[in-house]
Amino acid sequence: MGSTSAANEGTTSAESHGTTSAGSHGTDGVGRRDLIRRSVALGLVSVPAMGLLSACASGGGGDDSGDGQGKGKTSKANPFGVEKGGKLDVVIFKGGYGDDYAKAWEASFQKDLGVTSTHTGTQEITGKLQPRFNAGNPPDIVDDSGAQQIKVDVLYKNGQLLDLASVLDAPSVDDPGKKVRELIIPGTLDAGMQEGKIVALNYIYTVWGLWYSGKLFKEKGWAEPKTWDDFLAVCQEAKKQGIGGLAHQGKFPYYINVAIMDLIAKKGGLDAMKAIDNLDPRAFVGSDAAQAGIEAIYEIVEKGLLMPGTNGLTHTESQTRWNQYKAAFITCGSWLENEQLKQTPADFDMKFMPMPLLSGSKLPYEAIRAGSGEPFVIPAKAGNLAGAKEFMRRMLSKEWATTFAKEANSLTILKDGVDPGVKLRPGTQSTVEASKAAGDNTFRYLYPEWYSEMDATIQNASNELMAKRIQPKEWLKRAQAAVDKQAKDPAAKKNHRD
Repeated sequence: MGSTSAANEGTTSAESHGTTSAGSHGTDGVGRRDLIRRSVALGLVSVPAMGLLSACASGGGGDDSGDGQGKGKTSKANPFGVEKGGKLDVVIFKGGYGDDYAKAWEASFQKDLGVTSTHTGTQEITGKLQPRFNAGNPPDIVDDSGAQQIKVDVLYKNGQLLDLASVLDAPSVDDPGKKVRELIIPGTLDAGMQEGKIVALNYIYTVWGLWYSGKLFKEKGWAEPKTWDDFLAVCQEAKKQGIGGLAHQGKFPYYINVAIMDLIAKKGGLDAMKAIDNLDPRAFVGSDAAQAGIEAIYEIVEKGLLMPGTNGLTHTESQTRWNQYKAAFITCGSWLENEQLKQTPADFDMKFMPMPLLSGSKLPYEAIRAGSGEPFVIPAKAGNLAGAKEFMRRMLSKEWATTFAKEANSLTILKDGVDPGVKLRPGTQSTVEASKAAGDNTFRYLYPEWYSEMDATIQNASNELMAKRIQPKEWLKRAQAAVDKQAKDPAAKKNHRD
C-alpha cells in the first residue's frame, strides 16, 4: 500500500511534501503542472500506533554535522565520499510496490560504486526493526511503510532519524548545477517534515480516491458518478444485481478514512482540512463539513450498500473480491494496481475517480487528494551514512525513477522523472488523467504523519462506525477528543499549516 497508516498494505497516510517549514511550498496544490509535463513525455496525456521506542534519546532528528562523510574521495559524482568496497544495509517494505525496484537500484549502486547491499524485503517493519533501533544498530536506509510501520513522528521524537537536508541540498545526479530539492515536485516533501525538518523522503507520487472496473461499468451501463446521490444510486443498482456497492479493507480502517476525509475536505474546502491538521477545537464537533461527511459514509452502512463481509477482510482480501466483480467501488491509493496485478483480470480496465460531491461542496468534483507516499528514512545511527545518503540521492535520478516506474507501475516525486516510452497500465494512466483534470485543485492531510496516535484513534472510531457499533455523532465526539488530546502536547505547536 502506498503512503502511510495502512496504505500499501496500507501504507500510512502514506500518505508528504516542501522544503521549508509549515508547507511554504503550498501543500494545498502539489505541483500538478510538473506531473502533467512528465505525463506528456510518457505519451499518457495530450498536451494502530506503536508504543514508544525504549531507546534513550534527546528527541528530534539526528544532527547531520559532518560525521556522515565517508572515507572515499569526494567528487561531483560522489559528493558524500562513499568508500568503494563498503556495504549497505537496505530494508524495503514489500507491499503494493514489491521490492524488485530496490534490488535493481542496489545492483546499479554496486556496479557504479562497488558497494554491496544486504537486502531485506518485508512487511514486518516494526517487528524486525524496532529491536535494532533500540539496540543502536539500525539499517542504513529504510522504506518505513505499511501497517507495521514504525511511526515517523515516534522515531523523530526519539532522535532516531537523520535530518535529510544534506541530501536535498546535494548536487542532483542529472543536473549537478542544481540541488536535489530543486528537481522535486513542489509540495511533495512536506509530509516527511517534523518541526520544520525533512526527516523522511516520501518517494512515490500518489493519489487517493475511489476505483472501479471500466469493463463492469460498460457492461452495466453505469456512468462514473460525480455527486454523492449518483454514487448511492449506482451502489443501489449494484445491490439489486447481487453486487456490493462499496468495498473497503475492513481490517485496516485507514482505507475508509480516505473516503471520510476526502468528503470532509471537498465539502468544507481547504479550511476544513486545515482545521483538522491544525488541531482546531471545532475540527470535528461543530464542523458542518465533518458532520456531512461522516453521515454520508454511514448512509452506505445503514442502507446495506457495503460489499458483504468487507468489514472483516484484509486489504488484499477485499481488493481481490472487488477484482472478482463482487463490488462496484473500492477506496484506495494509486498503489492498488500494482498490488493487485496477479488478481486483476486482463480485461478488468481498472479506473480511478475522485470522491463524488456532497451537496454544497466547496471544492469541485475534479479535486483529489494527491501527494507523496512511501516514506524512506535514514537512521541517525546508520553504520554507512555516506552510502545511505548517496543511495537516496540516486533515488532522485531519472535513471532510478524510471526503474521504479517500470517495476512498480507508479510515478515518483521527481519532476520529469520517467524516460519517454515507459507506458503505464490502465489504472495508473487514469490517475495521471485525473491529476491533469484536477489541476491545482489538490489537497493533502498532514495529521497522519504529524500525529500518529491521533490518526490511530480516528481509524479505530471509523472501524466501530462501519460495524454499526457507534453512530456518526459518537464518531465525531471520538475524533474531536483525539484532536483535543493531541493539542495539549506542547510539541504540537511546532506544526502548523497557514
